[in-house]
Amino acid sequence: MRSLLQTKKAVLLLLAAALSLSSAHADESKIPEPFRGDNPSSSLTISYDDVNQLLRATVMNVGMSKRAKAKKSEAQIGSRIKMNVKRLTADEGNRFFFETFDSDEKKAVVTKIRKSLESLPNDAPLKNFSKHEQLAYWLNLYNITVLEQLIAIYPEKDIEDYIDSRKSILSKKLLNVAGVSLSLNDIQHKILMPKFDNDVRILYGLYQGYIGGPNIRRQAYTSDNVYKNLEDNAYEFVNSNRGTYFGRKDIFRISTYYERNEDYFPNFKKDVSDHIYKYLIGSMRYNLERADKVRSNISNWNITDLYGSVRKTSTSAATNEAALMDAGASSDTGRPDFLQGSGVFAHGAFTDTMQSMVQSYGRFSPEEVAKLQALNEKRLIDPGNVKVTDLESDEPEDKD
Repeated sequence: MRSLLQTKKAVLLLLAAALSLSSAHADESKIPEPFRGDNPSSSLTISYDDVNQLLRATVMNVGMSKRAKAKKSEAQIGSRIKMNVKRLTADEGNRFFFETFDSDEKKAVVTKIRKSLESLPNDAPLKNFSKHEQLAYWLNLYNITVLEQLIAIYPEKDIEDYIDSRKSILSKKLLNVAGVSLSLNDIQHKILMPKFDNDVRILYGLYQGYIGGPNIRRQAYTSDNVYKNLEDNAYEFVNSNRGTYFGRKDIFRISTYYERNEDYFPNFKKDVSDHIYKYLIGSMRYNLERADKVRSNISNWNITDLYGSVRKTSTSAATNEAALMDAGASSDTGRPDFLQGSGVFAHGAFTDTMQSMVQSYGRFSPEEVAKLQALNEKRLIDPGNVKVTDLESDEPEDKD
């Protein structure tokens, strides 16, 4: 009798596994055809040297939030100008050096990187890569495209209309990947959500360009670092004032970013509370537990530029820490000191350096290029029936 029960239990487990696989396949079928499938044993990796060089030269890491409000703005001597500062969140979040993209030549570098990433699947179909590698690719393409769009509109300060409106840059068909016209929202909702089973951590890798959103990092995502960096971004965001805040009247406040992405939280208040609780530290966990209400009402739509979109005059209009320390500005060039002599911009070699690094096949080693060429030849001979079996890795499988 016991043996029979064990057999039935085993059959039920097998059926559950089959249903799970069937469900996963059903989700995959919703994805545009060129982006379906993956090769778990693939050793192919994509190089992001150009993206790394761009980010290291232009991103300032502000560090973990101290949950302190910014200082009140005061008019300078000889000036009546005061900044309108969102004191709760103004000092938080990494910053991008938008100010340096002051010429068409520099702007064109970012566009060239974006086009190189966009065209990569033409030479190397994404199904030949592992899912980790694909996730890193989509996040990098998404974030570089956001940067390109915001560089074009800078020095706009409040970018809410550019992100959260019917004419949002996220909803425009800005990309053509493997013959498929895509918007940034398409990448998130039609590719990443079904392919990665609505993994909430991915939200923290989608840079939005405003202070109230997830951090931009100083390095590209790769298959090796993608989940660690997403976890780091989640931990930083949830434990910042722009992510969560407990004020008066037992109301636990959270970012409107979660409400904008409510598709990840079917039972919104419970699901988002459970998610946030996993990352909260210290007394904030207790505050969430005892709160009577959870409200999504924290926002800061100011662009994540270095100077708070303040143009320097004879005196500074910004006195609070949200301007990220005018002491870091050089009167000679307008660049912050941490970039003087240390970044590619400071030496004027940025454009030449990047231009040589952004060809599609330049993202692979010679050995990987040979593998890709062989796979493409096989695909042309027998389209639709190529099984990638020759790209096995000696590395142990990366666990999330």
